Amino acid sequence: MNVVLLGSPGVGKGTYADILSKKYEIPKISSGDLFHEAIRNRTALGKRVKGYVSRGELVPDEIVIKLVKERLEKDDCKNGFFLDGFPRTINQAEALDKFKKTDKVLNFVASEEEIISRLSGRRTCKKCGAIFHVRNKPPKIEGICDNCGGELYQRTDETPETIKNRLRVYHEKTKPLIDHYRKKGLLAEINANYGYSEIDKVISQCDKALLEVRNS
Repeated sequence: MNVVLLGSPGVGKGTYADILSKKYEIPKISSGDLFHEAIRNRTALGKRVKGYVSRGELVPDEIVIKLVKERLEKDDCKNGFFLDGFPRTINQAEALDKFKKTDKVLNFVASEEEIISRLSGRRTCKKCGAIFHVRNKPPKIEGICDNCGGELYQRTDETPETIKNRLRVYHEKTKPLIDHYRKKGLLAEINANYGYSEIDKVISQCDKALLEVRNS
């Protein structure tokens, strides 16, 4: 079961993907994780990626497609995957079609006000990359990671001004994917306006959409 997750930055795709991955026992593949791994490793590709991410801009298709294709070819993806953050453009969607079939597309939708609140409150661990939130998922000790004791910080792409730019870029360049997948009959819209304590209401919508795939 190959599933694509769509939705604007901060809508919660990563969190939902983690839950779905464990529930259905297929891996979550995040383009964002692939980007940050490349940045942490300070590779030549990582340095290129860092410039785009820090400005809240989309990484060029040629770089993204290469990273994702290599990851999806690994053995753990043979039985399926949840793809978070890719594709983001029609060009990327067409490239994906050439090396992997898409069975379902879950499109998570939340208000802009909710998204800005979620992203501006996020804090990331400098050591292990774990993500916390000052409102929804605060660390036990302020500024300190529960998992490894590393320092928590606000990423440069999660300040209010950069968030607004990311949302603008999303609406201009990524939203056409919704129509693309709707025409293919693969799209399922998921209401993601629920808080962290009500996350089961989001997952139940996903389960209903994925049941259609498993029964087909």
